Amino acid sequence: MARHSFIQISKLPNVMGRIDYIGNGDRQENLYATYHTAALDFWWNLARECQEEFKRFGSEGKCIEARELIIALPESYTRFNPDTVLRDFTDQFRKRYGVECISALHHNKAKSNLHIHLIFSERHLLDEPDIKIASRAVFYDESGKRVRTKKEITGEDGNIREGCTIIKKGEVYEQHLFTAKEETFKSNFFLDDAKRFYTALINRHIKDPAQRLKVFDPNGINLPTKKIGKNNPRAEEIRADNEARQDWNRTADMALVVGVPEEEILEVKQEQVHEKTVESIRVHGWLPDLFRGIVQKAKAFLDGLIRQREVPPQPTLTIDLAEFRAMQNLMAQLHRRARVAKEIQEIEMPKLKAQLAETKGLFKGKERKAIEVQITEAEHQAHTLKDEIFDLVRHEGYPDGQAFLTAYSRAEAIVRQYQRDMVAWKRRTEDAPAE
Repeated sequence: MARHSFIQISKLPNVMGRIDYIGNGDRQENLYATYHTAALDFWWNLARECQEEFKRFGSEGKCIEARELIIALPESYTRFNPDTVLRDFTDQFRKRYGVECISALHHNKAKSNLHIHLIFSERHLLDEPDIKIASRAVFYDESGKRVRTKKEITGEDGNIREGCTIIKKGEVYEQHLFTAKEETFKSNFFLDDAKRFYTALINRHIKDPAQRLKVFDPNGINLPTKKIGKNNPRAEEIRADNEARQDWNRTADMALVVGVPEEEILEVKQEQVHEKTVESIRVHGWLPDLFRGIVQKAKAFLDGLIRQREVPPQPTLTIDLAEFRAMQNLMAQLHRRARVAKEIQEIEMPKLKAQLAETKGLFKGKERKAIEVQITEAEHQAHTLKDEIFDLVRHEGYPDGQAFLTAYSRAEAIVRQYQRDMVAWKRRTEDAPAE
């Protein structure tokens, strides 16, 4: 079953606290590297401006100061220089999305999950600060929200209520160092793009195609598993849930191997998992045990489809393999003799004849005679080699060379097709369930 990449995004209501957490060696047992594209002042100012804007608009909930990606890396990445890995993954993100980052690379406590924490800003630093000067007095209530008149922040005793603020005319009442947040980072498109981008980046350094990661497709045949966070009180429940999902995923992959169409598997997933889960939640609410039971029944249904698929018979070789090896040996002998005969006829003899033609004169008789002897011997050697080819073929029971070549070509085609059939058969049956 192919491994999926894991890239998770989260919102940060306290970016400075999170920066300290991911990059503090006293808080991280297995911290290998840290890296930042902007000074720490950038993050202090970013947090301050986000909080001021949050108060100014009177928004509900928590103020989001930045966002964070957690990128799981294959254990093979422990062979690489950690500073180089972290710098590359961070700089590539900054180049693609154009925002400042701060990151850290470490293992979890059990050293079973090498991963990168990458914190990024949703805002850009302005080229020049945007400073607003009050043309008249500006009033803010206790929550930091701007109000129109002084009366709105005055108590019954006629005094300004505690916590309220007045900005006098000519003073700075608002200052911006950053642009507004980019809406892109709030969209599902961004996370999908980041997953594909980082999966491709990870796979650059994985040589074995079978070990490369792929992005999980929620519309595919598999069910997603959940990450178990640190100190999660629901860890055991999530672990049991993940086991049920992985059991389904293995069975779905097996169904593909034995020939169950993907459309049929997706139909089972929709009807036996999704629809029954929705109905269960509607009637009973979310009950983990009920969900696991639904997945197990769906898996059993899929097992039934697998059993209905007949495992193809193992291919058989229709010729004697030992006989074919003998034919290969004969072919090698014929090739060696034919190659030598060809070299004599096309290289050695033309050279000797050219040498003979250049050897002229009354005093060159002995040299010419020696060359003529060499030519005669070469012709005899070539003729002998041809006779040997004919004799070898006849000795093996073939009337001539053409008959042997025809038989050899036919046998070779049969063997090659058998080898291809065996590869396909093993691919379909190597993970087949035992009856």
